[in-house]
Amino acid sequence: MRAQRLGIVSAIAQEQCGLLDALQHSRRVRHGNRDYTLGRLWGREVVLVLCGIGKVAAATTTTSLIVEFGCEALLFTGVAGGLGDGVVVGDVVIADSLLQHDLDTRPLYPQYEVPDTGKSRFATDATRTHALHSAALAVFGTGCPPRIDAATQQAFGLHAPRVHRGLIVSGDRFISTRAGSDALRKNLPDALAVEMEGAAVAQVCHDYGTPFALARTVSDRADDTAHIDFGRFIRSVASVYSLALVQALLSIRNEER
Repeated sequence: MRAQRLGIVSAIAQEQCGLLDALQHSRRVRHGNRDYTLGRLWGREVVLVLCGIGKVAAATTTTSLIVEFGCEALLFTGVAGGLGDGVVVGDVVIADSLLQHDLDTRPLYPQYEVPDTGKSRFATDATRTHALHSAALAVFGTGCPPRIDAATQQAFGLHAPRVHRGLIVSGDRFISTRAGSDALRKNLPDALAVEMEGAAVAQVCHDYGTPFALARTVSDRADDTAHIDFGRFIRSVASVYSLALVQALLSIRNEER
């Protein structure tokens, strides 16, 4: 019987560099033009993979993790643009649900609804999302020590990270103008953050009945200030946060087993 595996997905390389360094007994498998790295993280069998940017890349990679690699649950970590009030650079957003903000087949179906599903919002797994939220509070909550050095905090104007939980929206367009982010806030006022992969992962996991959770570090406000040094931010901030969050999450899950 195949051991249960957790698939951990990110879009770009810097988002997973800390996790790859922590991986034990690793081996790499090439499949569908992607490298899947199998190993163990804090006692849990995992598969790490970079899906690439965009919904199609995320969907195909998610399918492979479930069908080819037998992952019984998925976790997505990476960065996003902040949309909601008070969601600022350096904060962490945990998804309760995800929606494709660029999906519109009107008049055949309502705006945002995925045809033939009756759904526009795909919920994450409640149990795993609760565990992820608890892990985030344990790592970033009041009184927790900072995870990044003072120079990096100053370089990006960071404060102590806050943890948010709610709707994240996805689309195949990088939102980097005030007009673009204002339009999303008007049409989807409860959206906390925007990115380019999560809703596709959520839809595939829904189709296969696979539990799924997602966490994003806010790298910008999805407006005209979004043109930052992404490589440096992801390497120095987001990857550090992802590593700490995954370690805390797997520790929680191990205690529950």
